[in-house]
Amino acid sequence: MVQKLTDAERTQALTDLKDWSLVENRDAIKRTLTFKDFNEAFGFMSRVALYADKADHHPEWFNVYNRVEITLATHDVQGLSERDVKLAQFINAIYKH
Repeated sequence: MVQKLTDAERTQALTDLKDWSLVENRDAIKRTLTFKDFNEAFGFMSRVALYADKADHHPEWFNVYNRVEITLATHDVQGLSERDVKLAQFINAIYKH
């Protein structure tokens, strides 16, 4: 069963997840990524989508041309969980800018 991160776990996750920040008035994290063009942004989103589908944990995101805004939260626990941390780590690992 998925559990919500404790305050200490959340603090540690934000320390480890560079470039991610808390969403105001919500237990979620966000990051904005910029790419060379739409094709590169869409390719990145496709890679994340494949990973997310296998993990059964899907991001909230918004894309305009070369920019992708991502918000992560676990709806089952109404906040952050280890699933969000793992997805953010994957995103950081494949983002090459």
